[in-house]
Amino acid sequence: MNETFVCVVGNVATQPLYRETAAGPSARFRLAVTSRYWDREKSAWTDGHTNFFTVWANRQLAVNVAACVELGQPVLVQGRLKVRTEVRDGQQQWASADIDAVAIGHDLARGTAAFQRPARPEPAPTAPRPEPNWETPRPSGTEGEETHQQAPEPAAVT
Repeated sequence: MNETFVCVVGNVATQPLYRETAAGPSARFRLAVTSRYWDREKSAWTDGHTNFFTVWANRQLAVNVAACVELGQPVLVQGRLKVRTEVRDGQQQWASADIDAVAIGHDLARGTAAFQRPARPEPAPTAPRPEPNWETPRPSGTEGEETHQQAPEPAAVT
């Protein structure tokens, strides 16, 4: 419930790696996010620090990432931020920031894209089912005549 959702804008820093796993398709790539600021002394835009994220995509999102996201493209990524810290074989503490992506798209402020829905397999044709008989059956008797039924008489109890 209390997850950290982020929306990050940056450039694809590594070619997306696609894999078919037992849990379904998966893709990952590194995303570089560099802050920019206006330097008054130089009267120019200056690059700040660059943050790197490992972006993970699963299922249909992974398939679509593998089909259309390439190295160097500007993208937007929305997903759950997960920061992990580890100590590796006597080295200093190591940290990584991963994003489990919910949505990934090209940054249209820096270019154009043509959206295309993925092709879905056609369902196998099935034999037509007969139409159900929705009409209420007529009561027995001759048509046009009203039928009268008498209620059974109660049995005498002695």
